Amino acid sequence: MNFTQWNTHTIGFGPGEVTKRFRRGHHEECAREWRALTLLAEYAPGTAPTPLRADLDAEEPVVVMSRLNGKTLRGRPLREELVRAFSEAVERIHTALPADVLAEVAPRPWQVATALESVRAGVAELRPRMAPHVARVADEALNRLSYFPVRAPVSQVLGAGDGNLANYLWDGSGVLRVDFEDFGRSDRAFELAEIVEHVGSWVEHPLDVDLFLKGFSLTSAESERLVGCRRLLALGWLLLLCRDAEGVRRNPPGTVDRQAERLAALLD
Repeated sequence: MNFTQWNTHTIGFGPGEVTKRFRRGHHEECAREWRALTLLAEYAPGTAPTPLRADLDAEEPVVVMSRLNGKTLRGRPLREELVRAFSEAVERIHTALPADVLAEVAPRPWQVATALESVRAGVAELRPRMAPHVARVADEALNRLSYFPVRAPVSQVLGAGDGNLANYLWDGSGVLRVDFEDFGRSDRAFELAEIVEHVGSWVEHPLDVDLFLKGFSLTSAESERLVGCRRLLALGWLLLLCRDAEGVRRNPPGTVDRQAERLAALLD
């Protein structure tokens, strides 16, 4: 079995299954992964790996699931067919659970309130080291976000978390999702913003955001909230990329400036 190492876990790839072993202290992430897979297997089969077995109480808890065949959406041109299939897959996960079942799902661990706290602290920490034009955009975004409501009466959905396109696979007929350690109940606007503002959605082969969002019937309240959530997460990514530029660079040179331009456009 071949193993790949990540921050919270290792993944072992066998001929027909995948073993995801979490590090010590990450039992909550493991439990969320297992809960998501079992719920989706019951209410939306075919959207994610099939859960096979788990040991949630082990010192290093583990989830074993079926292995999916497909190519990741990240790092490749996304033609119209793929974008539409992507929207359909996300919508199917969002609406997979009946309302009474969704109400019993714990909120996902990272939402608007925690994101706002994080960007406020991040701007205070990093602003002295930012280039002047980047600092101006960050300040303006933070000022706009001071009026952004943490909670709003919008639709609750099943949130997969982590909007990285690397978590979505095209198998030739549809898009499937992997990685649910940040899964939980969320609101649709925040989930969509996390996908379209993820650096992986634009730094290589840009996602057609307008076409992607056409796949969702948003209420006026959700559309308005989506704008705020996109600004919030774009600022969060600007801060992450500023930290990245000070350490081991994982993105092309100039990514911080490009992200500042994206955020400025969202504020316009």
